[in-house]
Amino acid sequence: MGVVAELILVRHGQSLANVAFPAANAAGLMEAEVSGRDASVPLTPLGEEQAAAVGRWLAALPPSAVPEVVITSPYLRARETWRIAAAASGLRFPPPTTDDRLVDRLMGDLELMTSAAVRARFPDEAARRAAAGEYRYAPPGGEAFADVEARLASFLADLNQQQAGKKVVVVAHDAVVLMMRAVIESLTWDEVVEMERAAGHVRNASISRFVDRDGQLTLDHYNSIDHL
Repeated sequence: MGVVAELILVRHGQSLANVAFPAANAAGLMEAEVSGRDASVPLTPLGEEQAAAVGRWLAALPPSAVPEVVITSPYLRARETWRIAAAASGLRFPPPTTDDRLVDRLMGDLELMTSAAVRARFPDEAARRAAAGEYRYAPPGGEAFADVEARLASFLADLNQQQAGKKVVVVAHDAVVLMMRAVIESLTWDEVVEMERAAGHVRNASISRFVDRDGQLTLDHYNSIDHL
């Protein structure tokens, strides 16, 4: 089976939740300044600027390296990141598609809850999380990282089959970038943890790139923000 010629993974630009939740958690607040559903969280003005910077990075690519296929998470912050990036690039791209397997890690009943709210409303979760371990722990109604890995493995298998030999850009979330690397490189969870410790968390609007080398996707660079 063939593979895509190139896979570029872009995390969305800074979102309102990326700002509001660290602030609320640091202050021990029960609520953050975010309402609605996680799928509808917008970009901040900085996130929009970061998305435009991704577009300028795309514009600087040689014509032979411009992506031929665009797939995003259906979440607003990912779709807006691509919309802004594509416009800023000045390039012509095929219409983007979305794939539900590229959504952020589903947090179920804990969606958009601060740490203080989780402790107050779900007092048993800390013990459940410790007992299961980070890889296997799934919030009530949500997903474990193991589940994210499984859906991304399915996505990648379909992508390689349907888009073999093409240059693909995917715009999604930190959990997607992290676990896609685990899928491509067959990393254990301990190796994922060590890799994240060495490379840092997946940054907003970062770019990670894999290329086909002898039928195997191989990492070219990871979590790069040189364009920002």
